[in-house]
Order: sequence, then structure tokens, then C-alpha cells
Amino acid sequence: MKSLKNKILIVFGLIVGFFSCTNTTKEYHLPIIGEKDVHYTTVNGKEVADTTYHVVPDFEYINQDSVMIASKDLRNKVWVADFFFTSCPSICPSMTTNMKRLSENTTDLKNHVQFLSFSIDPYKDQPTRLRAYIKERNLDDSNWSFFVGDEEATHNLAREFFNAAEKNDSIPGGFGHTPYFSIVDTKGHIRGIYDGTNAKAVDSLERDLRMLLTTEYNVTTKRK
Repeated sequence: MKSLKNKILIVFGLIVGFFSCTNTTKEYHLPIIGEKDVHYTTVNGKEVADTTYHVVPDFEYINQDSVMIASKDLRNKVWVADFFFTSCPSICPSMTTNMKRLSENTTDLKNHVQFLSFSIDPYKDQPTRLRAYIKERNLDDSNWSFFVGDEEATHNLAREFFNAAEKNDSIPGGFGHTPYFSIVDTKGHIRGIYDGTNAKAVDSLERDLRMLLTTEYNVTTKRK
């Protein structure tokens, strides 16, 4: 298994490639991030290419209200997802602050966007703790789910969102993880990766999110 450091470098490489591709023009369609496979079949005597892209796998988690939520229940919305834990002493507070600001700035998109925050520390972050965390930080969770589930499964799922997470007792807080926010479309494709500790990067996320909803889902956005 690759170390967390190597995973971070891999994700960073994806981000650099993503921005180098998307910043070449003022208007663009967000690419689908990740490896793709091309399969060829013959139809009516002609060779036809069918491209398949990386898809976030199905999952089920308990949310802050102790309700089991499945990914299939959320597929009608575009997701903004991150991985965190409530006792994190380092990057998580700024990530939550930036996600809160993004949530407040996109209230006009509530019917189309779902925020997902997965705890990587299920032993401490049971639903009662997640509910207290929401209250402490005055978060609007009407379209923001905080999830807790099996530790290993969650750490594996983080990789599917092009994040990384691992238990490490030598790190303050006992866990290491990347700070990225991922945009996921309604088909489960990753469409953007952003540094959740960087306010300007999160501003870019909002612009890209609005563009995705406008160009691919015919959603009229209201914020100037």
C-alpha cells in the first residue's frame, strides 16, 4: 500500500493536470477526472468506441440524525465531498470554515447540490458528536450530510474521491488525510478537486460548480 505522502503526491498531480487543462479558455466544460477505459465493439460492420470513466462506488452511511443514507438516494444532486474528523487539530477547522462559506454562498442551489462530509474517525464521531459539531459551528445541514461508518471502508472510499486517509498515531489527532473537496456529478464522476484549506481554491470550486450546473443540468444560478 502506498504511503499517505505518495497518495497526496498522486492527487496533487491530478489537480495540477486538471487546472492546466481547464484554465486555457474562459469557458469550458469540466473534465471527468481519473483514468478512463475505451472498449471497441462492432456495430453494423463499423467499429464503435465506448469510453468508461472512473465512478465513485455505491456506499451506505449513518448520518448526523442516525439515519442510514445510501449513495443512490443522493444521485439526483451534484455532490461536494470531503473527509475530516471532528477532533482534528490541524486542517479540518479551516476546511469546515470554507465548506460552511461555500454552503452559505450557494443557498440558491440547495435543490441541486448536496454536501457530504465523511468522518475518518468513527470511534469518536458517532451521530451525537456529529450533531454537536454542527451546532458548535452553526452549520446549516439542510443539504449537508455528515457521515460515519466503518473506518477501513471510509479510508478506502476516500481514495475513490481522490483523497487519502489513514490512521497514524504519530500525527496530532491520530489520523492523516488530504484536504481536498471533490465535485461529483449525478453519474458519480469526479469533475473537480480543490484544496479545501484555500479560500481562493474554494471560490474556484463555486464558479466551477455553477458552471457545471448551468452547462450540463440547465440550472439557472442566482448569485452574482
